[in-house]
Amino acid sequence: MAVVAGCFAVAIAAGWTPLAERIDHDAYDVMMRLEPVENGTPQSVVVAIDEPTLRERGGMRRVRTILSEALDKLAAVKPAAVALDVLLPDKGDDVEDARLEASLRATRNLILPCEIVGGKWEDPLPRFRDLAAGLGHAQQGRDRSDLVSREIPIEETADGKRRWALSLEAFRVVRGEAIVESPDDLQAGNVLIPAARRAGSRSMFIRYLPAGTPQVSVLEIERNAAALRGKTIFLGVTALSAAHDRLLNPYRQDVSGVAVHAHAFETLARGRFLTPASDLTVVSLCLLFAAAAGLTFRLLSGWSAYLLGVLLLVAALGLPLEFFRNGVVFPFFAPVAVAWLTTAGAASFQHFFVRRQLRRSESEKSRYQQAIHWVAHEMRTPLTAIQGSSEIMTRYSLPEQKQHELSAIINSESKRLARMIQTFLDVERLGEGEMEMKREPFAAAQVVDACLKRAGPLADRKKILLSLDTTVDGTLIGDRELMEYAFYNLLTNAVKYSSSETEVHVTAVLRGGELRLSVHDQGIGMDEKELKNIFKKFYRTKRAEASGEAGTGIGLSIVEQIVTHHGGRMEVTSELRKGSCFTMVLRAKVGAPSSNAETVDRRG
Repeated sequence: MAVVAGCFAVAIAAGWTPLAERIDHDAYDVMMRLEPVENGTPQSVVVAIDEPTLRERGGMRRVRTILSEALDKLAAVKPAAVALDVLLPDKGDDVEDARLEASLRATRNLILPCEIVGGKWEDPLPRFRDLAAGLGHAQQGRDRSDLVSREIPIEETADGKRRWALSLEAFRVVRGEAIVESPDDLQAGNVLIPAARRAGSRSMFIRYLPAGTPQVSVLEIERNAAALRGKTIFLGVTALSAAHDRLLNPYRQDVSGVAVHAHAFETLARGRFLTPASDLTVVSLCLLFAAAAGLTFRLLSGWSAYLLGVLLLVAALGLPLEFFRNGVVFPFFAPVAVAWLTTAGAASFQHFFVRRQLRRSESEKSRYQQAIHWVAHEMRTPLTAIQGSSEIMTRYSLPEQKQHELSAIINSESKRLARMIQTFLDVERLGEGEMEMKREPFAAAQVVDACLKRAGPLADRKKILLSLDTTVDGTLIGDRELMEYAFYNLLTNAVKYSSSETEVHVTAVLRGGELRLSVHDQGIGMDEKELKNIFKKFYRTKRAEASGEAGTGIGLSIVEQIVTHHGGRMEVTSELRKGSCFTMVLRAKVGAPSSNAETVDRRG
């Protein structure tokens, strides 16, 4: 689960990056195109000061005259309201201003624009402002990365004054309702507008009409009088040569600023709003995806787990669209990144760690099977000897001397069988850390002397000379019986794998708190491959085949574990046809052992 948690954290952090924001915006545009709002009957019309109008009426320097002409014509068709998207903060030609003032006075439900300049509101001239039923700001909402208009700031505050957007002010005037506000939304009559205040402002997603809002040129107002009657008119400049607020909408259509206000008005009039998903909802669902990915690969494996992982990713891809259909804008990047990263992380963990544990378990199973096979194979020889000897003694009447020989064979092979079983059990218990090891001081010389005496008869039978080349000094701390077992094993191996009439030398060097006990033989030696595997359990060297000795392949494994448990290490050097040297490197103290002793349970 730590891997899944890490992937979740990375995905959530990545969701705050500019790249993620750009991807979310692109996904929003795709969903807008997949789930467009119905065109229906628009309640607003854009009356455009377009290129033909500017050419015929003298260009932008005559814009106030053009506005007067348009307003006079619109007054005759009786629109529901007229929202002007041309700023009038400066004094112009006296004649033009007077005529415009008269036209504005004759316009019913007039809304004039304002904007923030230098942190303060720039309003129309007082002579114009006093004639308006309301002031609405003409600030445009656009994404800085791609200049696409998706939201509009429906409320702005500057210089201690709050102003509604031009579209909302027009909606308020047309409905004749006061706007009731709360921290989370606005309400005009029976229309609840989801626009929570954030950092002193409110924003609203615009539901653009796929076919756009109707547009009529100023030159054609009289010809389209029927289409304008009773509509909310947005009057502004659409000519490319003069408009400075050309934008793109999510359909990637070029749209003028005045048309953006008309689309925002249509969003308000239709009541089909989009609301952003709360941060808590986003994080909760992302956590759900992460938990699902973790549980999938914890409880399942193979194709079923990967199939569910793919389904989880598909669900993450479809989740934002499903929210969009229900009027909620859910980020696209975060759930997809969480689902993808956590699924990939959980799958990788299962493959590289859990599978590794499975392989390790299979390896252990195979190892124990090999051990059982080894035990079965090794036991056949003593069991056959015991069985054969006992059958001969039962079936035949044998001389007393022969009976003694067979009895000795049975006794010897039964002891050999017991030692074999005990050795096998010891190596398993020691390998699992379950063998109790004493912690008591004892003289290293005592161990060496005892083992040399025990190995003497075996060496004598092969006429091999066992020699102690140096004085053994130092005190060891540990289990004397185990240490004798280990050193005796090295001695007997040296004798078994050496040719007759050779020598085995024992040396001891105490220096710097370390005692190096070495056993040198004059056997056939080992190559580099054998040296790498010599302490592996059940590994048999070529020396066993060459010498004809039936080695078990586990003695040296036990030796290494004993030495390791005593805080030491094994070193081996060997050269083909010249012999080998096994060295026990142990921690030791100078001086005779004290009488104090303790026993410590060393079970793992």
